[in-house]
Amino acid sequence: MRINRIWMAALLLLPAAGQAREVAWYAGGHVTYSVQKSHGTVVGKALEMFRADMRAVTGKAAQHREGGNVAVFQLDMANNKEMRAIKELGVPYEKFITKPDAFWMGVRRGRVVIVGSNGRGTAYGILELSRRAGVSPWIYWGDVTPDRRSRLTLDEHFETLQSPSVEYRGVFINDEDWTNREWAHRKLDTHQRKGVMGPRYYHKLFELLLRLRGNALWPAMHEGTAAFFKVKGNKEVADSFDIFVGSSHCEPILRNNVDEWNTAKRGPYNWMTNRGEVEKYWRERARETAGMNALYTIGMRGIHDGSMEGVKTPQEKLDALQSVIDAQRRLLSQEVNRRVEQVPQVFVPYKEVLEIYEAGLRVPDDVCLMWCDDNYGYLTRLSDAAQQQRRGGAGVYYHLSYWGRPHDYLWLTTTQPGLIYNEMREAYDHQARRLWIVNVHDPKVAAYQLSLFMDMAWDINGVTANTLQQHLADWLVQQFGETVGRKLVEPMTEFYRLCGIRRPEFMGWSQVEQDKKKYNRGWSPVQDTEFSADEFGNELERYLADYADVKRKVGEAEQLLRPELRDAFFAAVKYPVFCAAAMATKQLQAQEARHLARPANFHNDEEALESAVRSWNAYVEIRQLTDEYNQRMAGGKWAGNMDIAPRGLPVFQAPLLPGELTAEEIRRYASAQPAPSKWDTDGCIVRNACDYTRATPGARIVQMLGHSMQAVALPKGGSLTYNFYAGDGDAVLRTALIPTQANDKGDIRYSVSLDGQPPVVYSLKEKFRSERWKVNVMRGQAIRSENVRLSAGSHTLVITALDDHIVVDQWMIDFDPDRQFYVFPTHP
Repeated sequence: MRINRIWMAALLLLPAAGQAREVAWYAGGHVTYSVQKSHGTVVGKALEMFRADMRAVTGKAAQHREGGNVAVFQLDMANNKEMRAIKELGVPYEKFITKPDAFWMGVRRGRVVIVGSNGRGTAYGILELSRRAGVSPWIYWGDVTPDRRSRLTLDEHFETLQSPSVEYRGVFINDEDWTNREWAHRKLDTHQRKGVMGPRYYHKLFELLLRLRGNALWPAMHEGTAAFFKVKGNKEVADSFDIFVGSSHCEPILRNNVDEWNTAKRGPYNWMTNRGEVEKYWRERARETAGMNALYTIGMRGIHDGSMEGVKTPQEKLDALQSVIDAQRRLLSQEVNRRVEQVPQVFVPYKEVLEIYEAGLRVPDDVCLMWCDDNYGYLTRLSDAAQQQRRGGAGVYYHLSYWGRPHDYLWLTTTQPGLIYNEMREAYDHQARRLWIVNVHDPKVAAYQLSLFMDMAWDINGVTANTLQQHLADWLVQQFGETVGRKLVEPMTEFYRLCGIRRPEFMGWSQVEQDKKKYNRGWSPVQDTEFSADEFGNELERYLADYADVKRKVGEAEQLLRPELRDAFFAAVKYPVFCAAAMATKQLQAQEARHLARPANFHNDEEALESAVRSWNAYVEIRQLTDEYNQRMAGGKWAGNMDIAPRGLPVFQAPLLPGELTAEEIRRYASAQPAPSKWDTDGCIVRNACDYTRATPGARIVQMLGHSMQAVALPKGGSLTYNFYAGDGDAVLRTALIPTQANDKGDIRYSVSLDGQPPVVYSLKEKFRSERWKVNVMRGQAIRSENVRLSAGSHTLVITALDDHIVVDQWMIDFDPDRQFYVFPTHP
């Protein structure tokens, strides 16, 4: 019996039959790697990063050694001997050798083997191993210090084969004036004149792109920023990282018109009157960039985001733009490649150019059509059935930040993850799979949303409508560890709900690009919000209480952090959450103070003073948090990267109070807290769209989208049915939908039917920059209303999508049709 027990104990120490064994690729000393003799420069860059990553994880840099624990191969540069080695290792290279940017990684003969189809693919594979060692892509840009490890392993049967869903994937650094441009001058390209974003900046940006598995860039091009190709070293660093360089919708043939077109020397930027000089200007850049990885934007607009000069009528615009494209094709064939259809080209039907394109402009079949959102995250057009057959494919230019009407959002990045997912998945399903470019004023500030965008571009099926919150959880765990990351999921989800109700930049209910005769610089002043202190138990205070709860939970998570992650936590979580809460407090409590204060008696009105002091202190808090960001966080590494008031817009200024507070009043009322408000629907019947009784096939709940955070996307013909009870009386039925737009030239309609009555049809189609469109994009909802008559008892409501791209958020029946409020009184 004793012998049997000994045998049983021994068996328990052995791996179970069929159970995989862990293979250690690091167990002390150095991580070692080998790499084939010839490889791309981008592989060298990735290996530099890998060596540093391993130092961060193990304490010692990885070392090159023949027969190392990690073997790296690049198929398109492998010699015969190296190809035989790949075959002998049993690598299924036939499955990915023809796929650009693909890689395979697996365990073979006790080693980790990485094989890329090309240089970029190999680099992505190397950095995938860094990820699996616990290195976040945001190790530099987010100051995410990895946990130290004494052992690194993979399952002996582990292997992964990955290739991109979208061919070109990258960022457009735009509106950089108050962030990356200032930071680059102070901290990176310090030897350059102010306004230069040079090779040291782009080197760091390209490292991030590699880690995010990107391969494309539209360089910074704002007024005051030196053109990318004018700065010595920029082109060379892009080449070394194997990055495709393109340019925005208003910058044909890689030209930065704002900085490069010299009217004094070249004359007007006018195709109609100065064609020879304009074409010479484009030809110079085509000749200079021949042979590099380039994405040539074709077409023409004004010098900077304006309409084409010298044309007035629709026919003149069409004829002129057609001749421009024809001339650009000729010069590309002469300067870059005689087979011009092999030159990557992009046509961006943005703003007025879309109208010209739809009027009959002929864009060659090999050119990529790049569709755009409306600058606020809602796609305006996608390829129709015929356009989906184009050889050049299609792409998307998407915004995570914007300067312009109705209001900028250049401070925090708060676009709801569900909106990014819904729109980009829609684009992919419409065959927009050639080029995805996302507009960011600062990659650091946009860290999570940029990660989500790039993850979808890499693997479109890696996240789904019902796994978005899991993606957020995984990202938070990657940055802050299991305990803190899991604890942050709930408050960060709630943060995106509150920002979806109103972005922090929109809390002043002010606008830009208004009538300059009426408003200084066309900026309307801060005014009262639509939040009501008198409705639904004080929706204004409840909104602030929800923010306070998020702050409390973020504070609790902060206490559990590893000390070396405090800077990462401050930048990615605490600063945006606390600043957004402070902005809401500043504006809403100032509104309360203005409403409460009796004329000429403000300084004797304790209730008004309490609100005013809360508003003022929130303003001070934003300033203090921003000073922490720029001066003390990470030892001042990010000095100049966070501007407290981009463009100095009214929403960022000191609160509009009934009077000027004294220091004594601020001290006396500093600890005053608002009384908690009670939830009260006041007899309204309110539902989130996801709380349906029945849904037809194809209905899809999208997490983290809408005021409900679970908006429901419907296919054309799909419907949602709700059963409910109500009392007798006249009421107003309000339906709130995500303000999506038609994906073609058609309409975007839905219908509402109550108790089997003939359906009422609504259209969400709005003219770009119309007043109702402005309201919709600032609210994040499009609301339609109808008067209804209800009898006491049970009722049925049916909402049906009559076109594609319909996403339902909430609905509400209100027996007070004149009620003034902002938020539907319901919660996820």
